[in-house]
Amino acid sequence: MEVQTVRMVAPNHFEQYWQAGVLANKTDFEMNLHGPYYSELLGNRIERNRSLTKIEAAMQAAKTINARHLTLHVGHYGEMSGGAEANGRAATVFSGIVDRIHEIWNDDNDEYPVFPWLKEGTPSKIGVETSGRQELWGTLEEVLEVVNHVEGTIPVLNLAHIHARGHGRLRTSEDYGELFDQVRETIGTKTFYCHFSGVEHRGGNASHYTQIKKSDLNFEPLAEFIVEDGGWLDITLISDSPLLEHDAMFMLQQIERSKHRQLEQKAREDRRRILAAQQNISPEELAEREKAESEKRIIAEKKAAEDMKAEAKRAVKEAEDAIKAAAEEKKNAKKTTKKTTKADDKVENNDDLFTSDVDEDLF
Repeated sequence: MEVQTVRMVAPNHFEQYWQAGVLANKTDFEMNLHGPYYSELLGNRIERNRSLTKIEAAMQAAKTINARHLTLHVGHYGEMSGGAEANGRAATVFSGIVDRIHEIWNDDNDEYPVFPWLKEGTPSKIGVETSGRQELWGTLEEVLEVVNHVEGTIPVLNLAHIHARGHGRLRTSEDYGELFDQVRETIGTKTFYCHFSGVEHRGGNASHYTQIKKSDLNFEPLAEFIVEDGGWLDITLISDSPLLEHDAMFMLQQIERSKHRQLEQKAREDRRRILAAQQNISPEELAEREKAESEKRIIAEKKAAEDMKAEAKRAVKEAEDAIKAAAEEKKNAKKTTKKTTKADDKVENNDDLFTSDVDEDLF
């Protein structure tokens, strides 16, 4: 679990940090801490010192909860445009932070008997997080460059930031494979600390986190990679979602589903091998036969669907013809009724011709 300090580490929060540390120590639960989000480590002396003051408080809190990692941001490039100069400045700052966290951890701890981890544990690793906007220091390459030169630091792969800054870079399991391979080949690690969330982005800039299901950054490809090809990974995944616990559980469910799909695939392969052995053929040949049968079945189902569609069309045509015939019959019936009415009117008019107004008294 990661404690998010967001803006600053308030003194009145240390009682809660202490309680979290004691609980984590009793339950053997790993705690981590995210330092204040807004930093200006590449700014002028005043801006840098203001950020380091907040980081100092975050390091004290990390010690209190026995944080395995302390994640930090660098901030804006300031007057620098990136490249070697900015990376060198960031490396110098983080080197000082690493020295300071060791000093804090190695203070005389005899006066803190309720914090056994202060003697038995190791100083927090300083995590350097990737950023999600073009004006902020923290591309994947910049982070790996600094981490590769400063011992005691690790890269924190914020996958939503990497996705946004790469204009939607992470879409398939192969994309995640390339990402982790790049990190492994650059700094030689198999241990990864990652943040994941949905993200709204445009033009290579992240605007805000979203629920995973409402983002073009899908978790399923990452789950597939972890299950199928990530056996060498030692990975910690932290939910950054606005629906924190909900999406954390959603990620666990996706990983479990990927495991079940893998088991089902393995079961099919085992079954194919057994059947192939019974028929004295190779599993590959049996797979080809199954594929041919599947194609025949698909063709048959497609033909049946087309026949049903044609039959439905004929039924619709017959119904339309019946409706048209009924309308025509009704129309003819109306015409016949009209003619009959006219004929009756004519007969009545002829009867008038035989009507005489002569007075019958004349006869």
